[in-house]
Amino acid sequence: MQRLYIQEVVTRDGFQAESNFIPTEDKVQLLNRLSRAGYAKIEVTSFTSPKAIPMLADAEEVMSKIERVPGVEYTVLIPNLKGAERALRVGVDEFNLVMSVSETHNQSNLRMTRADSVTALGDVIRLAHDAKVAVNVSLSTSFGCPMSGMTPLSELMHWIDHFANEGVRGISICDTTGMANPQHVKEVCEQAQSKYPAMEWTLHFHNTRGMGLANALAAVEVGINRFDSSLGGLGGCPYAPGATGNVCTEELVHMFDLMGYNTNINLDLLLECSAQLRDLVGRALPSQLLLAGKVDRIYETVCQS
Repeated sequence: MQRLYIQEVVTRDGFQAESNFIPTEDKVQLLNRLSRAGYAKIEVTSFTSPKAIPMLADAEEVMSKIERVPGVEYTVLIPNLKGAERALRVGVDEFNLVMSVSETHNQSNLRMTRADSVTALGDVIRLAHDAKVAVNVSLSTSFGCPMSGMTPLSELMHWIDHFANEGVRGISICDTTGMANPQHVKEVCEQAQSKYPAMEWTLHFHNTRGMGLANALAAVEVGINRFDSSLGGLGGCPYAPGATGNVCTEELVHMFDLMGYNTNINLDLLLECSAQLRDLVGRALPSQLLLAGKVDRIYETVCQS
């Protein structure tokens, strides 16, 4: 049975788009429950400026209070050298660095050119190497950007080459705005893996156009075994027109489990966490599985009189 590694991003990617602050203790409680669900990795928070993302202003406190479960990696998003230094003080397992393949999206999202991002991230990578902290680089808009069109594979590979040469452990290929399709996914994954077979590859899909699960399945079929996902389907890129939420964790796990893959995830616990998340944000989530239940759910027959 093939093992697939599920990596949760809801408390960073999902929460960053929320307008109402979720109390620190509620974040910690949710993270502690998620830590016992069987994840390979959890992206806990982001060490960005509190002014930029007020929702994640409690990054140090959250990292310091969570109960770390052996076997789970706790990663955080690192925007710059200052954020990296803050993260080192509370102890993290991995730095997740982000830049966009699209110049337009990078300037909209990070307010700097790609060249400036590369310079800044290079400093962070060197600090991480010195501190013996693993580094993953997430390449946003790897498949396309609504402000500049589809991303040529040659351009994506240029940035993959750059960060592979910087000695990072992993690269996430991110469909930030849901522009990928299954055939496109296969072509990208095949070329990336063939050139760098030792790289730890992660696919990060959004369900903007309803193809998130289909794209994940296409990636598995060509050898990808790591996926980012967001509990309840919460999230979305606030800097891209029309972008909606990330692929939903419980729906991804449910599909893979039914197909015989080993996700190591306790799906029942995951659905309990998703219901807790719905209460925290105070509205319905995109998750269809939370509404309908697993396929083995049996309902009582209701007879009409």
